[in-house]
Amino acid sequence: MKSLKVYLIIGAALLTIYIVAKINQPKAIDWAETLSNKDKIPYGTYILSNQLKDIFPGAHISTYRQPVYNVIAEDSIKQAPYIIICPGVEFSKPDYTQLIKYIKEGNDIFIAAEYYGKLLEKKLSIQIKADFKLNNANTEVSFLSPYLTPKKRLSIDKGVGGLYFAKFDTLHAVVLGENAQHKANFIKYAFGKGNLYLCANPKFFSNYSLLKTDGATYAATALSFLKSSKQIILDEYYTQGDEGDDSPMRLFLSNPALLWAYYIALFSLLIFVLYEIKRRQRVIPVIEPLNNSTLDFVNVVGRVYYEKRNNANIAQKKILYLLTYLRDEHQVKTSKLDDEFIEKLTGKLGLKSKFANELVNYIKYISVQERVSDRELIELNKLIENFYNQAR
Repeated sequence: MKSLKVYLIIGAALLTIYIVAKINQPKAIDWAETLSNKDKIPYGTYILSNQLKDIFPGAHISTYRQPVYNVIAEDSIKQAPYIIICPGVEFSKPDYTQLIKYIKEGNDIFIAAEYYGKLLEKKLSIQIKADFKLNNANTEVSFLSPYLTPKKRLSIDKGVGGLYFAKFDTLHAVVLGENAQHKANFIKYAFGKGNLYLCANPKFFSNYSLLKTDGATYAATALSFLKSSKQIILDEYYTQGDEGDDSPMRLFLSNPALLWAYYIALFSLLIFVLYEIKRRQRVIPVIEPLNNSTLDFVNVVGRVYYEKRNNANIAQKKILYLLTYLRDEHQVKTSKLDDEFIEKLTGKLGLKSKFANELVNYIKYISVQERVSDRELIELNKLIENFYNQAR
């Protein structure tokens, strides 16, 4: 036992040292490409979500974590630019139909993604490819609009601009931006009164990119193509999922401090269980269960009463048990079975007035009988059983 305590003390000390070292060690940079407005990591979009009011002065920014169809159709959004910045989208047919209808009504939709899903790629005849030469190098991009000084090139580092549209419908699409290799990375499709803007490099709008002067300029310029409006829709469904998917465990796993607390709790529970098993586990003797003689006793008593055929005695005992139950369980006085007694049965126990009168009158009748027939005893038993069912 002493040796076990020594091991436990040493283990606890080592665990404490490890936890302290983990807490104090420098945190590694998380390069995960979440593009979520809640994330302040390099490839989150926390800065963009907070700077949209500067890009669209006076506009109200509404964030949604629902599919496009739900937002437009069910929430009755009529006039508002719709911004989707995420690693990839996958529209269903109802989503696409509602999307095109929304654009034709005069709205603009801006999508920046590395993957557009099979349906959208088929409908718009688009295909995205990567230029592997630009994966770890600075990327120079420019806009082709004559109103934006097209000769000016913006330098985006960390290789965030290596994707481009290798294929698109040249008859219907308009190229708005390209990289240094003159490959389109920002295009526009016109539908009715509105426009669909597609950008092949969503990381242009990440925290890392927006901390650079050229990166912030690119994001602001690209989004400025959208019509001005009193409301801007910012999608977070494709980065955070549906609102109903949130759970307590997701909160624990996303917070480093809570995650460590969760691991420590599991480790401590495991040590406790192992220690208790070694300390208390014993051979459990087999104990035969006691025989239930209640049924035999009831059969004997019932046989005795049946052989004597003293129905009046049985009836008196059943009435006595009933009145005792009323006194002990419901504090009802049973000295007089009068109208006041009946009122207490109906008011306190919730019995129906007609049934309460019938029960009391029958008890009075049986109580004065010297001989009770089988039929009368059965009727009394039915009334008493009905009383217990109603009184519950």
